[in-house]
Amino acid sequence: MELGIRISRQDCQMLRKLFVFAGMAGLSWTAAMPEPNVPKIIERSAQEITADWNQAPDYSFVEREAVSKHDSGQSVKTYQVFQIDGSPYNRLTAVNDQPLSMGQQAEEERKLRNEIHKRRQESEHERAKRVEKYQKERRQDRALMEGMVDALDFQFVGQETMDGRDCWVLNATPKPGYQPTKRELKVLAGMRGRLWIDKATSRWVKVQAEVFQTVSLYGFFAKVRPGTRLLLEQKPVVGNLWLPKHLSTHVNASAFGFINEDLVDDETYSNYQLTPEALSRLGLR
Repeated sequence: MELGIRISRQDCQMLRKLFVFAGMAGLSWTAAMPEPNVPKIIERSAQEITADWNQAPDYSFVEREAVSKHDSGQSVKTYQVFQIDGSPYNRLTAVNDQPLSMGQQAEEERKLRNEIHKRRQESEHERAKRVEKYQKERRQDRALMEGMVDALDFQFVGQETMDGRDCWVLNATPKPGYQPTKRELKVLAGMRGRLWIDKATSRWVKVQAEVFQTVSLYGFFAKVRPGTRLLLEQKPVVGNLWLPKHLSTHVNASAFGFINEDLVDDETYSNYQLTPEALSRLGLR
């Protein structure tokens, strides 16, 4: 997504990563409930999530992405996402929930073959540059998690059963006087959230987040406004490994004070499977 020249797709992806660490306020306190050690919950949760994300590249999956804009309706595309020599590739498999025609399938097969050939022909420098770009995005996830701990106060507000799992429920709000040191963390000053954390595994079952006051990313030029919100839901994939099953982002933003963007990006993830490379590395094939 782009807004003018100031709010880029990369900015929106960064917002989504930031939102993944927060939830909404409003759950009432249950009387006489023993309060758990919130810092310990957050610390263990961060460790488990980092471990899961480290394993995520070993899995291919199906991604269904529905994008809605107020002025252009909705488009739905489904992809098979898998790794090719160190970085992911999205192969289109359906449009508006309809399978591709024979001609379209042939075209996607041609694109895949070309991409495989292209990556095999890369010089060491070209491959390193491509893989480093992907790995840089993954390293940012860890940095963002550390930024959340510095930026947000987490408060225990109760317990709930979510997807059949007993969960701690935590609210997250900006720490008083928080001053972000990086541009991509500015939105935290105007964001609050809620997390449902599985007691047994310390994984995030569900996360909700919202922007409650306008945040300037580039001074006058670009602003994220109230109404921007996110929903993340996760599930166990195999053993103790948890990965996302649903991510929905509603971005309400403006650029230059008059270019407005109201976009909903709703993604579902399914059919996680170990990639051939991971199976070979683990000695399973």
